[in-house]
Amino acid sequence: MGGACEQYPSALRDPSLVFKRAIILVACIVCLVVTLALAQQRSRSGGRRNAPWRTSRDFRSPGWRPRRLPDRSEFPTWKIEREFREDVFTFVRIQYDSWGPFGWWDRWDNDYPDGDWNLSYRLQQLTSLKVAPDGKVLRLTDPALFDYPFVYMAGVQRITMSREEKSALRRYLLNGGFLMMDDFWSPEGWENVRHEMQGVFPDRRPTELTLEHEIFHNVYDLKELPQVVDIRTWREGYDFERWHGSPGGDQKPHFWAYFDDDRRMVALLCHNNDLGDGWEREGENLEYFREFSEKKSYPMGINILVYAMSH
Repeated sequence: MGGACEQYPSALRDPSLVFKRAIILVACIVCLVVTLALAQQRSRSGGRRNAPWRTSRDFRSPGWRPRRLPDRSEFPTWKIEREFREDVFTFVRIQYDSWGPFGWWDRWDNDYPDGDWNLSYRLQQLTSLKVAPDGKVLRLTDPALFDYPFVYMAGVQRITMSREEKSALRRYLLNGGFLMMDDFWSPEGWENVRHEMQGVFPDRRPTELTLEHEIFHNVYDLKELPQVVDIRTWREGYDFERWHGSPGGDQKPHFWAYFDDDRRMVALLCHNNDLGDGWEREGENLEYFREFSEKKSYPMGINILVYAMSH
């Protein structure tokens, strides 16, 4: 199972990650009794407020995609008590490189920052977790990565990682960290992600999870594997994000997991899914919110986070 320098048995895992996981675990246990009362609270507190978008002069262009950045004041925020400032859960998004039909194509910021802010707010609102309101964006090679037990990567359809990034991710995951990958579609997307992860774990193979796995039931008892499409796809009447590629006869959601030597899940890859859009778009359309944000995106997101922090 790889070289000795790449192995991190339980006793040798990064103490800062183990400590943070232990603290957050206490809150996660309490989290098991909460219910997702989003619909009743949405109009008065959740998602983007009714402040207008800024003008086109304030647009930014991540890669080739011009898009408008929301103002932080449009979203709920909160203060963390002094005694909890070092022990909060911080949602960390990974910035990465990718290759697309238009040259270098930044997709790391898909659903960002709206999705990150909304999920952090819902965790703070609906669970006993103490959550940082703003989250962070890090590269895999940033030494600060090891200060956070959970990281998220979105829009990974054409992700490409350098040798240094793959090595850093391997060390992080085998040292107690957890990775969630989201929003990639089609056999082509899966093949690219699988290939990149093979560079991270050349000696491990992903395991597809079935509905019987604990992660689908630990907080919210899901009756089917959740699948979320972005709001544009939904508005157009489709149930698969086809512009990512042909489904090749398989439009079902797949959840692929990687495990360490102790059978601890270290990564969950959500294929044919866009859970993050349900976080980002919760305040834009009530019907979309009720069908995807409330029933699928938030329940599955909370299930994944609680599972990651408690195992």
